[in-house]
Amino acid sequence: MMASIGEFDPLNTRVPATKIEVTVSCRSLLDVDTFSKSDPVVVLYLQAVGTKEWREFGRTEVIDNTRNPDFVRKFVLDFFFEEKQNLRFDVYNVDSRSCNISKHDFLGQTFCTLGEIIGSTGGRLERTLSGIPGKKCGAIILSAEELSNCRDIATMQLCANKLDKKDFFGKSDPFLVFYRSNEDGTFTICHKTEVIKNTLNPVWQSFTIPVRALCNGDYDRTVKVDVYDWDRDGSHDFIGEFTTSYRELSRGQNQFNVYEVLNPKKKGKKKKYINSGTVTLLSFKVESEYTFVDFIRGGTQLNFTVAIDFTASNGNPSQPTSLHYMNPYQMNAYAMALKAVGEIIQDYDSDKLFPAYGFGAKLPPDGKISHAFPLSGDSDNPNCVGIEGVLEAYFQSLRTVQLYGPTNFAPVINKVANCASEITDGSQYFVLLMITDGVISDMVQTKEAVVNAASLPLSIIIVGVGPAEFDAMEELDGDEVRVSSRGRLAERDIVQFVPFRDYVDRSGNQILSMARLAKDVLAEIPDQLLSFMKSRGIEPRPALSSSPLPQLHQHI
Repeated sequence: MMASIGEFDPLNTRVPATKIEVTVSCRSLLDVDTFSKSDPVVVLYLQAVGTKEWREFGRTEVIDNTRNPDFVRKFVLDFFFEEKQNLRFDVYNVDSRSCNISKHDFLGQTFCTLGEIIGSTGGRLERTLSGIPGKKCGAIILSAEELSNCRDIATMQLCANKLDKKDFFGKSDPFLVFYRSNEDGTFTICHKTEVIKNTLNPVWQSFTIPVRALCNGDYDRTVKVDVYDWDRDGSHDFIGEFTTSYRELSRGQNQFNVYEVLNPKKKGKKKKYINSGTVTLLSFKVESEYTFVDFIRGGTQLNFTVAIDFTASNGNPSQPTSLHYMNPYQMNAYAMALKAVGEIIQDYDSDKLFPAYGFGAKLPPDGKISHAFPLSGDSDNPNCVGIEGVLEAYFQSLRTVQLYGPTNFAPVINKVANCASEITDGSQYFVLLMITDGVISDMVQTKEAVVNAASLPLSIIIVGVGPAEFDAMEELDGDEVRVSSRGRLAERDIVQFVPFRDYVDRSGNQILSMARLAKDVLAEIPDQLLSFMKSRGIEPRPALSSSPLPQLHQHI
């Protein structure tokens, strides 16, 4: 118990993702009942990442006698931008009381990702149903909406009175630890206050916490608070505990928000024990913050650009030892990194056109060295169609250019930064993925490029492949120390670096390796997008409305 307090790292605890409510309608379903229309139900399955196995998540209600149902029961899903969340919707006609879905008539199915629904115009995706050979199965309409209580941020301040004295020479050094309760009755730490030295009547500074971190959107869920006396060696002494809920706290300062701090051990031993002090809520306020989903629904597009390292240190592409080796049976690390990140981002990019560049090669016909050549071979149009198009252009370039050097990053960063500088109204956000095998040759210029780009709607992901030492890359990843150039600090942290080898699955499962990589490199993008919008005072536009359902099919 003690260790978990000391190890709590507020930056790395996984706050429950935002919750998305998915509403389902169908149009022109097949008629399978002889005397009446079908009685449809929709079953949602989620796919597990490693095993690829589909598990039933839930079902809508059954609506009798219609081919155009608008279901009332919704699916509420946790949304993680950095994961590819595969969904399968199966439609059935219910013709008996059996709970076993296979006993009913199958009317069709569709597959999509949660990102595709959110990334569609107005968060509304229409798909044709398939699965019955030779028959038109009709359509399914999926709408996604973020649950409103996910975006609230609570600010509160607490104080305590007459806490138990725990230190031999002085008073206590108290601090509070907050836990949210989980569905299974366990508790997860979600906030720790600062320590106030040598007092039994501390007043802690006010602090801010996302409401979903405190209660995962359930206002009546128990919030447990432990009171500790801080000790230098980490063996903090337990003073006592109390429980409350978000709903109680949100009532603000009143007589009900004064809590007795109780120590169960003392309570059991001492008959005259009353409490170990009290904690009082001094103030409480709640504000709404815009979320990543708000911007995507308002039409912000993610523009994805790829840059690939074509330096000679990768090895000859025709040799199996090369990092660029084109093995007919499995993807190399460059292709895996590109596909892992690209397949998730493409859901948020409506035109699916991705500029792709190479750097560090000699180009035909005259052997000129380039650090930002289009893989498409067309300098006027660097776009590739879809992630598959990027992969194709990458493999084609390997056959035509000569791997050379040095490893210069700045030209590509500046090229994408120029595009980003033309659209700073929040309608576009650029993500540059750079995949490299080695140490940067132009670190001074690269730092300058990153500092300049930090004020633009741009994030840079660098994936290191192969066995090289990537220590210098950590300098660019501003997690510990913000990047600086000529005395100027980067306005925001926009670079995320990871070595691919840290994510390779030991059993050789490429899908798992790719999922792990994407999860880590993309996790910071939503916050980086929000930090840009906030710094420029940009608010999301109202959700784009997609065309309403045709009146003709409206089923009341």
